[in-house]
Amino acid sequence: MTGNHKDKTISRRRALAVTGGTVAAGGLAAAGLQSAFADTADTTADADATASATSTSSECMTLMTSVTEGPYYLDGALVRKDITEGKAGVPLTLRLTVVDATDGCTPVKGAAVEIWHCDAWGYYSGYTTANPGGSAPAESEEGDSANDLTYLRGYQIANANGVVKFETIFPGWYTPRTCHIHVKVHTGGEKEDGTYEGGKVNYTGQLFFADDIAEEIFTLDPYAKHTGSYTVLADDMVYDGGGAASGLLTLKAVHKKDPSKGYKGSLTLGVDPDAESTGAGSGGGGTPPSGAPTGTPPSDSASPSASASS
Repeated sequence: MTGNHKDKTISRRRALAVTGGTVAAGGLAAAGLQSAFADTADTTADADATASATSTSSECMTLMTSVTEGPYYLDGALVRKDITEGKAGVPLTLRLTVVDATDGCTPVKGAAVEIWHCDAWGYYSGYTTANPGGSAPAESEEGDSANDLTYLRGYQIANANGVVKFETIFPGWYTPRTCHIHVKVHTGGEKEDGTYEGGKVNYTGQLFFADDIAEEIFTLDPYAKHTGSYTVLADDMVYDGGGAASGLLTLKAVHKKDPSKGYKGSLTLGVDPDAESTGAGSGGGGTPPSGAPTGTPPSDSASPSASASS
């Protein structure tokens, strides 16, 4: 696969240094990565991560750069850990740590982290007729049981160590964007009727994947049924080359010799809990080549039919 989109005119906002010096915002999540995803070691791993943040706060000085929320955002995502709803793809366990970059990188307990991304063929729930570019089967041909308004969308509430975890699949891609996951960090609201209500958005961003790993995944089923020119990181309109501070995930294969077994991804999100993000951000919107999404999103009054889970 080769990159197909180059846009050198888009201004790119750099991460803001809170104190002297800079460091990748993903540094905290690297500590104890091997045990961070083991179900039996969650408490220990989270405590170790918090201790690391406290003892090395000088290494966590970077606010994550806010970027566009993109054209596929929908209100009303469910609060749940597993957002797959039966969607086929390579498993991805995502562990995100929210810290206050303006206060020594202390954990932001109770922050609501919201993510959403496309399926293996590049389709988003709520917009299942939007053309992902290249050649792909219609989303309806996958034959899964996913709810077309809610799959691959969800919230988790950060624990005392600022940690949230999601079970999902490795995203596919759509033209002209590289492989990515959208993310928002909310504070001040509360869980209500299975979703998260109120408060404000402190951060809007996107999470990215190393090219070599993404391109290997895309040779596997069901990803391989979507053919065309894949946009690499260097040619993406949103990713600005800043590594973890720009949303590049740390990835660890479950089985090194068999990528189909899945990956564990991690990143620390350094945010300002007093700030408010509009979602406009920088880097363009990643609009599909045909213009605005052709799928019809659910109305504000529509209630998701999928059940919420923790």
